[in-house]
Amino acid sequence: MVSWSLNALPVAVLLNFFTDFFLTPPLKATLMFLEEAELKTLKGEIRTFKAKSLWEKSGAVVMAVRRPG
Repeated sequence: MVSWSLNALPVAVLLNFFTDFFLTPPLKATLMFLEEAELKTLKGEIRTFKAKSLWEKSGAVVMAVRRPG
C-alpha cells in the first residue's frame, strides 16, 4: 500500500503540472464591470438594482465570486 502511494505521488504532481497549461488565467473584475452588475434581493419583495447603488451613499464593500461551471 505504501509503495503504491509513493509511486502515485509523482504521477499526480506531473498531471497537475501539465493540466495547468490548458487552463486560462482568471480575469480580474474591474470596477466598471462590478458597478454595472445587476443584483437581486434574496428575501421579501424581489428587487433588482445595480451594484453601484450600494456604494454610492454608504461606501459598501462588494465581493464578486464566480463559481466555475
